[in-house]
Amino acid sequence: MPMMGGFYVKHSLSKGILLLICFVFLGAPFVWAEENQSDEILTEDLRYRELNSETEANVSQTEKTEADESQSDNRKPKISADDPLPEVTARSAIVIEASTGHVLYARNKDARMFPASTTKMMTLIMALEYGHLNDIVKVSSNAAGTEGSTLWLEEDEKLRLIDLLYGMMMISGNDATVAVAEHISGSLPAFAKKMTARAHELGAASTNFMNSSGLPDENHYTTAHDLAILAAHGYTLNNFEKIVSTKEATFSWVHDPSHFLRNENQMLWLYDGANGIKTGYTDAAGRCLISAAKRDGIQLIAVVLDADYMWNDSIALLDEGFKHITSGKIIKPGSAGKTVPVVSGRSKKVNVDIQETVKLPGFDNAKTEYEMEYELPNQLHAPIAKGDVVGTMYVKFDGRRVAEVPMVTLEDVEKKSFFNVVYKKLQEFCGGVL
Repeated sequence: MPMMGGFYVKHSLSKGILLLICFVFLGAPFVWAEENQSDEILTEDLRYRELNSETEANVSQTEKTEADESQSDNRKPKISADDPLPEVTARSAIVIEASTGHVLYARNKDARMFPASTTKMMTLIMALEYGHLNDIVKVSSNAAGTEGSTLWLEEDEKLRLIDLLYGMMMISGNDATVAVAEHISGSLPAFAKKMTARAHELGAASTNFMNSSGLPDENHYTTAHDLAILAAHGYTLNNFEKIVSTKEATFSWVHDPSHFLRNENQMLWLYDGANGIKTGYTDAAGRCLISAAKRDGIQLIAVVLDADYMWNDSIALLDEGFKHITSGKIIKPGSAGKTVPVVSGRSKKVNVDIQETVKLPGFDNAKTEYEMEYELPNQLHAPIAKGDVVGTMYVKFDGRRVAEVPMVTLEDVEKKSFFNVVYKKLQEFCGGVL
């Protein structure tokens, strides 16, 4: 399939003619873009760090471009004297530890900002929570006609939901997000309303969505902190990490049995442990990136909004975040030491505990205290098998639950037989003589 500007163009005579006309009259290939600039051309601002020779990346180094001299003062970041990362160019930035939500670094984290295509992360979350990956999605004329970065979907095409999700997250297909939105909620406005409500439920109270793609709208806004909160939730969902961390993939597309996609998120190649998430750009939003990395089981999430150099900013944020991680707390099997009464069993109680080791991060920039909360039944009825899941241990940090671990029985408990019951009653009747 022909490729132009990073997007994959279908064999359509009408679109071919359109592209030819644009080439002749504009003197350059016509590239669909959000506000005339697509996510993938943002690599021009990248100052690559030296890559390890084992890195899978095949990314060419580009020269650092000068910041736009005409940038207005209100677009420039306000940097405090004690900011440990004065080189970061983003107006708004944050890095958090995902399981606890603990903030490791922040700059203007609660400032209202335009999210551009980072919006698509929330569209992915909604699809994973309310859709089914093998659903067949029919593309409407409305979805097919969506402006901006595109997969070049055509009306009445039918695709699997999972393929649309990869398309919108890897190469930022706006048309794919509309198809997903209409599949989940029936219409784009209904989906946007549902997105906003769900974001508020998850703690992103300063966010309002007007569409599924991030195309400019003065009422479509968020904050760096809200995006980090939503990303942290995303990593708790099945298939989220797999989708946002995929570098390259090939799908059987409608007009192409081996449709190749390459993720626009260069962090997947640039940063050790990188596992997500999404780029974004519009003139109004500037360069935006939600990035993430996991090392030694610790998941960090970084957000930069309206940045001159989003790749370097994100690398600096993640480095700063990991610098503040300490060993924290380790909860080993057997440490809970709980028991539950047993009814009609040969034993009157059964021992209950966790079976897996839980590693919790510590932070050198804050007091780290975890509390354990146990949810167990008042009693259990025999027979009971060793390893039965009977409860949950909740781990709390700063007053909220950050982890939950199954609690299991540590031994078998047989049910009393009829003769055991009769014998017990006789013992009681005879005063324990028997």
